[in-house]
Amino acid sequence: MSSKKHVRYRCLIQVSVLIVLALISGCKTDKKHTAIVTATAYNSIPGQTTKQNHDIGAWGDKLKPGMKAIAVSRDLIKKGLTHNTKVKIEGLKGEYVVLDKMNKRWKKKIDIYMGTDVEAAREWGKRKVRITW
Repeated sequence: MSSKKHVRYRCLIQVSVLIVLALISGCKTDKKHTAIVTATAYNSIPGQTTKQNHDIGAWGDKLKPGMKAIAVSRDLIKKGLTHNTKVKIEGLKGEYVVLDKMNKRWKKKIDIYMGTDVEAAREWGKRKVRITW
């Protein structure tokens, strides 16, 4: 190969590599986050909330029995667990959606919505779980 062809070939490879790198860096990556948190459960009944409308989440969502929803502590919101974020909870089936937030006194905590089933919430109790979002 002549010297000029070699230089052109090398330039073509370098430009191709730069284009590929530019395309890759511009792509959105779906990086998964995990955390170990304390998980409790709550119900949409009077006495378990300070609000008059006990079935309305902090972002205004209407909570209905059967929904897979959670409330999150505000420190977790800062880590990306914002409104409508989908969350997997180790040991539970399906995905849960962040529809509520907790009082600022709580840290590294989620509250799993269990509709009006107080017994299920009591049975759940308080435990450490791994969450992924």
